[in-house]
Amino acid sequence: MIASVAGRVAAVAPDGAVIEVGGVGILTHCTPGTLATLKVGEETRLATSLVVREESLTLYGFATDDERAVFELLQTASGVGPKLALAMLAVHTPHALRVAVAAADLKALTKVPGIGQKGAQRIVLELKDRLGTPAEAVDAALNGDRGTALWRDQVHSGLVGLGYSAKDADEAVAAVEHEAEADLAAGRPLRVAALLKSALRSLSVR
Repeated sequence: MIASVAGRVAAVAPDGAVIEVGGVGILTHCTPGTLATLKVGEETRLATSLVVREESLTLYGFATDDERAVFELLQTASGVGPKLALAMLAVHTPHALRVAVAAADLKALTKVPGIGQKGAQRIVLELKDRLGTPAEAVDAALNGDRGTALWRDQVHSGLVGLGYSAKDADEAVAAVEHEAEADLAAGRPLRVAALLKSALRSLSVR
């Protein structure tokens, strides 16, 4: 595997850059954020990930090792290939993606072209334990101005992931809404795990 390339920037295009290494120009596909850090004629180092296909070898370049790690982890989710993973990093930083997945922020994930509601739900369910949880950022997101929307999405996704229908999940979320609103009104932090348990109880007593 080619873990990194270091050399002179020979060219920059809308979707990638050519890095000259030992007299060889190596094409690396990059996010707009990474491309913005490159200047033709200057030296650079990019963390890279080589994607091997039967008909091609494609190198993807990143400004940081963390960005490359997230790119590779994203592809472990069903339906996420290198192009979609790169698109996700073009829209969101690695930190923002961790927050979105940990908080089940489906709205943020569907901002990425090619990701619909079902795809976002699948990504949350499959990656929530892989990308890592930025606890402080998630807590802030859940208890900020958008807290109501975020807890609803997370509880709903959790129920669907456990096999309940979307209709049942909607009813269960409505059943625990008063509990979440009471916590917010009292200034208490929202605990999504507790809300999910309450939602499950509401389904079991129907």
